[in-house]
Amino acid sequence: MEPICKQVKVRVPATSANLGSGFDTVGLALDYHDELTFTLSADPSNRAAQVLIYGEGEDTLPRDETHLVVSTFRKACQTFGLGKVGFILEAHNNIPQARGMGSSAEAIVAGIAAAAAFAQDDRLNRDSVFELAAAIEGHPDNVAPAVYGGMTVSWNFDTAEGVGSVPIPGGEPLHGGFHTVKYAVDPKITASVFVPDYELSTEKAREALPSELPYRDAVFNVSRVALMAAAMNPAALAAPSDANALLFAATQDKLHQPYRKDLMAPSWELIRMFRTRGFAAMVSGAGPCVLVLHYGDASTAIDEIAANALASGHWKVLHLPINTAGVEIERR
Repeated sequence: MEPICKQVKVRVPATSANLGSGFDTVGLALDYHDELTFTLSADPSNRAAQVLIYGEGEDTLPRDETHLVVSTFRKACQTFGLGKVGFILEAHNNIPQARGMGSSAEAIVAGIAAAAAFAQDDRLNRDSVFELAAAIEGHPDNVAPAVYGGMTVSWNFDTAEGVGSVPIPGGEPLHGGFHTVKYAVDPKITASVFVPDYELSTEKAREALPSELPYRDAVFNVSRVALMAAAMNPAALAAPSDANALLFAATQDKLHQPYRKDLMAPSWELIRMFRTRGFAAMVSGAGPCVLVLHYGDASTAIDEIAANALASGHWKVLHLPINTAGVEIERR
């Protein structure tokens, strides 16, 4: 199959996974993006990838086939029936690397979406992008909001041994593999992300987790994550004035953050400062970024609470709306 166009531009939002209680399940898209342009080589015999990087990661990310966007693009091209093509990748990166804002999910979604755009002459099939992205990433909590936007709750449906799907009365069979549901987010919900000047690998963060948990802690998290959809869309409630109290409760966690706090002491101290003042603060993804969610604009109050941290020069803050569009493509 030949590509249907010569150039594709991809715009992918940053994401924040977990949101406190929803470990490896809940994700949120933030209105902060990486923008990538894929331009096919004019020489059909040239099948190499040339990588140009601007912004975050320009001094550290590889510029060859090992770049995650490039390697994912190659895999996706095979999936969508395209041969190996030569191209120039121009990446304008805003999303910090290894900070818990979904940079690896962004790279995977960007590579797949670009391949789909070169192969399919119609609107982006987000479901196929999600399925492949989740399979490559290995868990769906960051890739789902990057694909669909908004808040997503994802799961891996395990069918019975030897069974590929389960019949649903009156509906389509439910297939094994990753699935996700996008939930409405009230436009008055705002996000403040505190980005530190230190990194934390997801691998180290996962190594800190215990193999077993107390039963009461599991129940604690189940009760909190069950509130998340209501907390993120309080306008649908009879008493939306309770929005910030719901956000605070829904983001409480005993499943993963307490076990990781020693790996990110400055982040944990910032979270403690916010939560003792009633703000819904949590680790963003595996950290070390700190996410603060609020119903209504509270950026001034949030900056005042974190004034000393910001003055230290070790932190910057991004006050962001929630992204509702997910990945976007433009063919040329």
